[in-house]
Amino acid sequence: MSGWLPATDMPRYVRELCDFVGFGESDAATVRASAPVVLEREAELTTALYDHFLKFPESARFFLGADGAPDAARIERRKHSLARWLRETAQAAVTHESSYYLLAVGLSHSHRATGPGGVVPAHLVVNAIGLAQTALAHLFAAALPPARALEASVAWNKLLLVHLNVFLLGYLPPAPR
Repeated sequence: MSGWLPATDMPRYVRELCDFVGFGESDAATVRASAPVVLEREAELTTALYDHFLKFPESARFFLGADGAPDAARIERRKHSLARWLRETAQAAVTHESSYYLLAVGLSHSHRATGPGGVVPAHLVVNAIGLAQTALAHLFAAALPPARALEASVAWNKLLLVHLNVFLLGYLPPAPR
């Protein structure tokens, strides 16, 4: 369909992305089966990510108060949102609701009307997904037998790449179809 924009049919767009990266039902089952490993470490994962963000001025600026110190309340709210995303991701759902949830997450970064730091640059979103992929790979390597750890890492990586593509819709003009 010429002129079709991804955001007009997010479930279709997400399904096409899943097909492209090879994320199928067996991958979804692997994500769901490995979800307990991720969710039991949810607080540790979210804390590590925000601690990492605070080490770098370019990413820390989104989490500082007017006095230049980390805004603990804001960081806790962001950790809560990240934890929700982890829980949603752990379901490996490719539904109407999950597709538009991902779009909303992406737009909340690319179109920030308020809050410190302004719009989150696209490269920081890409890097955050990379950090999540790395953290999950280490987590699976420590908690699962090697073959299952590799399987879980591959499945989660595919799914996180789908998420990243949706997150970037707010930054990049859609390619002609």
